[in-house]
Amino acid sequence: MTNKIARKICLTTIEFPPDIGGVGVSAKRISLFLKDLGYQVHVAVFRSVFPKERKLAEAGQFRRSVCETSKQDGIIVHRLYPAIRSTVARNQDYLMDTYGQLVTLHKKYQFDVVHAFFINETGFLTTMLAKEKNLPVINSVRGVDLHKHIFDCRQQKQIAWTLENSSWTTSVSQDLMHRARLFTPVITHKSSTFLNSIAPVDFSSLPTPPLANNLQGLVIGSVGNFRDKKGIEYLLDACRNLKTEFTLLFVGDFVAKEREYWEQEIANSGLEDKIVITGKIGREEALAYLPYMNIFAIPSLNDGCPNALLEAMLAERAVIGTNVDAIGEIIEDGVNGLLVNPYSSEELETTLRQLIVAPELRQQLGAAAREKVLLQLAPEVEKQNWQQVYQQVLEVPHSQILSTAHIAA
Repeated sequence: MTNKIARKICLTTIEFPPDIGGVGVSAKRISLFLKDLGYQVHVAVFRSVFPKERKLAEAGQFRRSVCETSKQDGIIVHRLYPAIRSTVARNQDYLMDTYGQLVTLHKKYQFDVVHAFFINETGFLTTMLAKEKNLPVINSVRGVDLHKHIFDCRQQKQIAWTLENSSWTTSVSQDLMHRARLFTPVITHKSSTFLNSIAPVDFSSLPTPPLANNLQGLVIGSVGNFRDKKGIEYLLDACRNLKTEFTLLFVGDFVAKEREYWEQEIANSGLEDKIVITGKIGREEALAYLPYMNIFAIPSLNDGCPNALLEAMLAERAVIGTNVDAIGEIIEDGVNGLLVNPYSSEELETTLRQLIVAPELRQQLGAAAREKVLLQLAPEVEKQNWQQVYQQVLEVPHSQILSTAHIAA
């Protein structure tokens, strides 16, 4: 950039490292891209659901609103916590307080553009700030915001208003963008889709993961924050009748609110003695498990553009994925991975059996997967896409953002 004074961005997100989660990983990656492009990047981290605050209130632990500001790799990070004043506080009480903190940040730093990750949680407050302060606003659809929360009638109007008032909308898969444009047609000419990227990783330099000695036979693995959308019950079904010696490795943990369901599913699968669960761990340790997997399975029912998939491809793993969202856009069936339909234990079992008896095919698919991410999903490609989006919203007046250009990786 040639500007002498760096333009200021406020990116809003539900998580940011050291928080564990795919949204946080992407928010950090994109923040670094924007910093490299010459912007001064601020990140405001907050949620629009408040179970922790309610538990604290019930325990008699009240507080004023808090904004914790720190610097991380040249990015200014603000973690916003609403005031806890009552045991009967409602969502709007917490949201009003969080919004007040966002307004205060803008008054202090005078942002030139705001950018929300996750439409239903950060998008509404961010877009409201933009409209009140006459700022351009970018909203990024990440996955569950339009796959799940769009079915909540209480959130539909808010999601629609957020999309309608966005200067530009991005998504990480064509499926998500198709749904967004059907739901809010006005965004058709001010929106674009491009995939996540991933930087090369030297897997040989990673430490031996703690549970490596627990892995026996062929290792079928998956990585993530395991919950409803991940389709893990279909993987359990698919592995139930396999006769070969194997370990089913889950790198991550099952979400607390669904824990009883997953404990029941694992118990009913009859695979308890073959399953290894790492629990919630950091990204470096999670990456260290990938070379130990012979097959990487991602049987998602919907999933945006999962970073775990890109990491597995980078590690040259043979991937079996479902034909949904960016998984189906990135994997070319039979070329750099194998695709099955979601909700199908039978297809997943057949494909697992195909790979179990074909080590050469696993190697071939893994090599092609790594080549795919290195050439087509390189950070520089995504960085250029974000540069185009920011130039669009900063250089073109709001009323004139009518470009039909489609940005795609």
